This record gives sequence, structure tokens and C-alpha cells, in this order.
Amino acid sequence: MVLIFGVNFPENRMVKRSLETFYGIGPRVSQGLMARFHIHPTARVGALANNQITELAAELSNMTIENNLRRKMRDNIKRLRDMGTYRGRRHAMSLPVRGQNTRSQIMTARRLNHVDRKN
Repeated sequence: MVLIFGVNFPENRMVKRSLETFYGIGPRVSQGLMARFHIHPTARVGALANNQITELAAELSNMTIENNLRRKMRDNIKRLRDMGTYRGRRHAMSLPVRGQNTRSQIMTARRLNHVDRKN
């Protein structure tokens, strides 16, 4: 097991997939991180050197990910709701925010907006 940013990963897991498990890191960001630290795209976590692991952990600590990103998104939605903007009202009513069709395909948007953005 290899510890990266407080999370244990099995040694046979790919580095790209391990980085993408963090909330806020997608395929492009993980690919950029791997390129910055000269890690091969098919490298496994167990094959990383200790200095690469510490550099990755230091870079992840400087990024806005996980709980900080969730808090930031929640605060942005709360700010929109408090200002009374159109987008804030749509979030408050659990409706699609970005102009999607509401006549026939609203259930997905209601489910997504209701769970994370209720308060």
C-alpha cells in the first residue's frame, strides 16, 4: 500500500486512476500532473519513487480538491441563492440551471440538484 495525500492505494493500481479518485481531479488534470513529474501514463503506484510520491502529495496539497472544493461549490451556490439571481432560484427549486429542457427530461436534473445543492 502506498500513501498519497492521506489515502492508501494498492501497489498494482495505475497512477492515473489513483489520481482521478480525488474529487476535483479528472483525466486532463491527472495527465498534466503525471507529465509534470515525468511519470509514464501506464505506471503503477508501486513503481513510483519516494521523491515522486512526496512531490505529488505536495502538489495535491496546493490544489483545491476534495472537501475544500465541495465547500467552495456550496458557498458559490449559496451566494447565488442569497443574491436572488435566476441561477440561484433554479438551484433552490431543484430545476436545471443551464437552460436544459424541462418539459420531458427533468427527473435527472431534479435528482442531481436536490442531493448536493439543497442547502
